[in-house]
Amino acid sequence: MPELRTSALVDAPLAVVAGALLDTSLITGFGVAVQGPLLRLGSVLTGPFGVRLAVTRADLSGVSAAGDFLELHTDLVATGAGTMVVDRVSWTTVGGVVGRFADITVGRGMALRVLDKRSALLARRCRELCAARVVVGAAIVRGGRLLAQQRSYPESHAGQWELPGGRVEDGEQPEEALARECVEELGASVEVGEQVGPDVPLKEDLVLRVFAARLAGGEPEALEHNAVKWLTADELPSVDWLPADRVLVPALQRLLN
Repeated sequence: MPELRTSALVDAPLAVVAGALLDTSLITGFGVAVQGPLLRLGSVLTGPFGVRLAVTRADLSGVSAAGDFLELHTDLVATGAGTMVVDRVSWTTVGGVVGRFADITVGRGMALRVLDKRSALLARRCRELCAARVVVGAAIVRGGRLLAQQRSYPESHAGQWELPGGRVEDGEQPEEALARECVEELGASVEVGEQVGPDVPLKEDLVLRVFAARLAGGEPEALEHNAVKWLTADELPSVDWLPADRVLVPALQRLLN
């Protein structure tokens, strides 16, 4: 299977670059259609001439998408100078004139055009996300289960599920804000651990950043929303998550496993 590679160094932390790659605005301007503002596992990319690719990876290690004859892989490597972004495009050539047309015009042409233009947009989006305001979320784990809460507001998201958390106030560190939000929303104190998954873009200047956490005192209850419940790794995909939280389901499953 032929393969082309390109690479670029982006001056941003790995979690920021991984989050920027989830922003579908980086690719939808180049004749590629995808549903929703965020890429996630299972998203379908549709390009010219009926090319369809399904997202098979979207996490801290990068993004991959594969179709019948074309595969796209973006791998991320943290370095002392930023994050190395390595794009790989591979394709299968079908024999005959039609095959050569699909190979050159559809396969390589679409992939290289998108990746070349996306490179500049990725660097710009990373600069925006580095300066963005932060909403924090808590991946609280106990006994192999993850705590989720069901929102009561706003009306557009009432009944959907999310990780507990909230906005970082001026002068707060993200970890401090998360500990405060858990007391306010759940009536429980937590010890905050490492970040889970990438920074997830919510708006142009707002990201969701999730941290692993464990209970340090109190039993969680729904003080500001409808309900809380503990979920196993197998239950996570079937929950009606908010869109940003759903992006993180694979990372949350790995945390539980």
